[in-house]
Amino acid sequence: MNRPGITSIAIVGAKGQMGNLFSGKFSALGCSVTPINRPLTDEAIQAALTGCDLLLLSVPVTAMDAVLDRVLPFLAPPTILCDVGSVKMLPMKAMLDRYDGPVVGTHPLFGPVIPAGFEPKVAVVPGRDTDRAAADAVSALFAACGYSCFDSTAEEHDRAMAIVQGLNFTSTVAFLAAARDVDSIENYVTPSFRRRLDSAHKMLTMDTELFEVISEANPFLQETNRKFMSYLSLAAGGDLDLLAERAQWWWRNESY
Repeated sequence: MNRPGITSIAIVGAKGQMGNLFSGKFSALGCSVTPINRPLTDEAIQAALTGCDLLLLSVPVTAMDAVLDRVLPFLAPPTILCDVGSVKMLPMKAMLDRYDGPVVGTHPLFGPVIPAGFEPKVAVVPGRDTDRAAADAVSALFAACGYSCFDSTAEEHDRAMAIVQGLNFTSTVAFLAAARDVDSIENYVTPSFRRRLDSAHKMLTMDTELFEVISEANPFLQETNRKFMSYLSLAAGGDLDLLAERAQWWWRNESY
C-alpha cells in the first residue's frame, strides 16, 4: 500500500482505544508512529515532535487545554496539529488560538470496533482557509486506512452531533427514566423495547460520563433539546401523522 504524504506521526493518548487503533493503522501504512503517553515529559515530547509531520491529539475534550499547554512549546510549523474529538468548536478554537501552524480537526464517526456493513467515515475540518492542504493530507492519511472522509465545518459538525450523540443520550435517559415509573413494566417488555434497552445498555452503564462530557461541551445541545421538546409537544397534541411524515425522510430514497 502506498503511504500518504504524512509519514511521521506523534500521538498523544496512544494507549487509549482510538489512539491505539490509529497507532496500529498508521504503522501498517509504513508510517513512523511515536506514542506520547503520561507522564508527558519534556524529553519525550521534544523527541516525538522533532521532524514530525502530524501531531494527533487523541484525548478527552476536558484534557485539551492541559495537553496543549504541555506540547505547544515543542511544536512548530509545518507540523500539523490535529485532534480526533467528538466536539469541534471548542477544541478547534483552543488549537487555533494557541498555534500558528496548520490546524485540522477530525471526528472519526466510529469506535475501535466497527460493525460489519458499517461505512466508517471521518469528518475533517480545516482550521483556517490556509490549512486546506493540511486537511487534504490528513484526509489522505485516513483514506489510506480505509476510511471515507468528508469536509465539514466546526459548527455543522457540532449541530449534527448535538442530535446524533447529545440528543440520543438525553432522550434515551429521559425515556428510560419515565419508563421506570410504571409499576411492573419489566413484565411488559416487547422485542422492540428489548432492542432499545440493549442499545442503551452500554451508553448508560459504561459510557455515561463520556456522553455527559460530550454533551456539556457541545454548544448546541440545549437548543437541540428545546427543538425536540417542540416535537414532543406536537405528539402531545395528537399530530403523530405530521411527525411520522417528517420522520420518513430517512427512507426517502427507498421504493416499495
